[in-house]
Amino acid sequence: MALELTDDEAIVLDVHPHWTTLLKGVLLLLLIAVVGGAAIYFMPDWDLQGPLRIGAAVIAAAAALVTFTGPFLRWFTTRYILSSHRLVLRTGVFTRTGRDVPLARVSDVQFTQSLLQRFLGSGTLVVESGGDNGQLVLKNVPDVEGMHREAYELINERHTPTG
Repeated sequence: MALELTDDEAIVLDVHPHWTTLLKGVLLLLLIAVVGGAAIYFMPDWDLQGPLRIGAAVIAAAAALVTFTGPFLRWFTTRYILSSHRLVLRTGVFTRTGRDVPLARVSDVQFTQSLLQRFLGSGTLVVESGGDNGQLVLKNVPDVEGMHREAYELINERHTPTG
């Protein structure tokens, strides 16, 4: 679903969380495939071997589907959007949740990266704003320094008086 923009608003960045958020699901998927394949391959030579192999394959496929589909759908339906007017967070597979922070209300933008996140090119962006909700934390942002720089420039443009 597309983000509704105002007349003079433009999208600057629109990203999903970093691909590393899928890593746990992918590793579990591979583990299930290896264990399921080994179980099917090394199954004893019984009379029921065909139905047991099919049953084991179905169980392994179902486990793989459940293990990977949830994290993938969460990743796919999570978007971090920086527009010329606001910072937007959209999440949710079945129940959609959204949070918009107008750039005019942002008082501080900061990012953090662990050593591994620096190597992989991700990080956490923290946006401070006035109001009841105060802080917006975006985790596993790809190129977090780039998003931080873009947000900072846009915020300074909105806060700098023209005249």
